Amino acid sequence: MNFIHTYNVQNRNRRSLIAMRLTALVLVVTVGLSSVVANAKSAPDSFADLAEKLLPAVVNISTSQTVEGRGGVQIPQLPPGSPFQDFFKDFFEKNRPQERKRSVTSLGSGFIIRNGEYVVTNNHVIQDADEITVILQDNTRLKAELVGRDQKTDLAVLKIKPKEHLPAVKFGNSDKSRVGDWVIAIGNPFGLGGSVTAGIISARGRNIGNGANYTDFIQTDASINRGNSGGPMFNLGGEVVGVNTAIYSPTGGSVGIGFSIPSNTVRTVVNQLIKHGEVKRGWLGVRIQKVTDEIAESLGLKESSGALVADVVAGGPAEKSKIKTGDVVLRFDGKKVKTMRHLPRIVAETDIDKPVKVILWRNKKEISVDVQVGELDEEKIKLASKSGGSGSKKNNVVVDNLGIVLSLATPELKKRFKLDEKTKGVVVTNVERDSAAAEKGLRPGDVIVEVTQEEVSHPAQVLDKVKAAVAAGRKSVLLLLEGQGGLRFVVVKIGKPAKDKKKKG
Repeated sequence: MNFIHTYNVQNRNRRSLIAMRLTALVLVVTVGLSSVVANAKSAPDSFADLAEKLLPAVVNISTSQTVEGRGGVQIPQLPPGSPFQDFFKDFFEKNRPQERKRSVTSLGSGFIIRNGEYVVTNNHVIQDADEITVILQDNTRLKAELVGRDQKTDLAVLKIKPKEHLPAVKFGNSDKSRVGDWVIAIGNPFGLGGSVTAGIISARGRNIGNGANYTDFIQTDASINRGNSGGPMFNLGGEVVGVNTAIYSPTGGSVGIGFSIPSNTVRTVVNQLIKHGEVKRGWLGVRIQKVTDEIAESLGLKESSGALVADVVAGGPAEKSKIKTGDVVLRFDGKKVKTMRHLPRIVAETDIDKPVKVILWRNKKEISVDVQVGELDEEKIKLASKSGGSGSKKNNVVVDNLGIVLSLATPELKKRFKLDEKTKGVVVTNVERDSAAAEKGLRPGDVIVEVTQEEVSHPAQVLDKVKAAVAAGRKSVLLLLEGQGGLRFVVVKIGKPAKDKKKKG
């Protein structure tokens, strides 16, 4: 009986202890969830007060453009040399009605900044306009003067001269905006006038394929339609966190996928347009590519982040600072380079001639270099080309582990593959079907400049380095290629020689 009593007491104590621990766990989870909920911003009961405050600072923009219009019947298309060609030409030109000029109008949105003197909008709203009119909330119409525009970010600044003080809005910090935050968009959809829509930030860092390397768009589900372009997107504090620019829509109407230029980008561009009338962008002088998981592994990086330097422009800031092909830019001026697309925006927004510190990954370790930022010149970008090595032997080499045949850059091969006369190095003359090289897009005419970040000048050097990688037990090899698209890094898996595959099969 004593044994049974002792067992029951112990069992009850154990159950009590478990219950206490479960209660404590529930309390911890509850407190944690309460903390998260407390930090999250809840939706207001109404957006009316905020909208009432912001609407006067949002304007409609009307533009007009004069275009030439042709009237009358067109000249019939006759076969070349027809005996009637001159007859019809003289007849229709003499009897054709005079060309008429007609005015084409378009509508968009914008918002007032800096004590009511300036208006921000999209470049595509005012592009090619002969006349720009800013229409206030009370329907007052003001003639606007174009201060400056920037095609790369699709932004423009207008100047107005109001008779009285106008309300203006301020920029917020778009970097602090989070996915799920409430936002409201105000604009002039379909020319209906000031309209307010609400939604959340659906995503950040969007690339919408418009060719711009200087903008990571904010995606929102707040309704944005034609005419909203150039209008502001506000946070709940009434600060501009984006400029509504584009929508994704199969029908032309809103389907809940709109894109805004982040306010931190807008602020930088607007300040320069007001100050200089144009945007002066920082320039590093490198051609870059994405750091894939394979490239990161081959370089000894823990994560596939940063921007891989595929080429260095001669005489540019990067070359002067000893940045080399194969370096990975990890941080620029104290800012982490999260992806390849991140670096051009960071550099572009850096002041010209500013000395900055750049953290690079080279030879499996971090190094630091000092760079003086240059000014972007589009012509300099076209100069980004480089050929590697020099050689004297004329020889063909089969690199069976990669599935390629290599040769020196002979005059015959340069002519055959339309290579530059100055090209030196190792030319890919054949790529085996279904090989590792073919899988990575190598093709005849590509020039191998480096293998494992070491320059090569002869096909035999490539073969030796691949053999060394096989002996070291590596699964892939890093190649620097020069092709029609310029320089690029490619990680090619090391396969078994074709003869071994046949034996095995």
